[in-house]
Amino acid sequence: MDNIANMLTIIRNAQRVKHTSVKVPYSKVNFGIAEVLKKEGRVHSIELKKRGEKARIIITLSYTDTGDGAIEDIQRVSSSGKRVYAGYRDIPGGRQERGLAILSTPQGIMTAEEAKRQKVGGEILCKVI
Repeated sequence: MDNIANMLTIIRNAQRVKHTSVKVPYSKVNFGIAEVLKKEGRVHSIELKKRGEKARIIITLSYTDTGDGAIEDIQRVSSSGKRVYAGYRDIPGGRQERGLAILSTPQGIMTAEEAKRQKVGGEILCKVI
């Protein structure tokens, strides 16, 4: 199964039923996505827990004052069957578009805005609204 899609589905479902935190399987990409979500204020905190050989990422979800989730929707863009790449000039998003896109670039996992600023393209992993 697609590790990233699994993580996004866990977060999306937990946010819909108002869970305070979720545990997702650890991978470098999953941890990078979680770090970007924390930096952008979409999740409250992230923590890496290791138990033997297994590692999990514990993500504490954020909610607004009205009780709505900070993540309205989170969708996988690129998949194992259909990779979606963009050069820095073709990266979707920006100030006029709602939400943010998360990319995997040679410089690491970052938002579309950061990638444009650094003039680096990459694989579009997901979009967060």
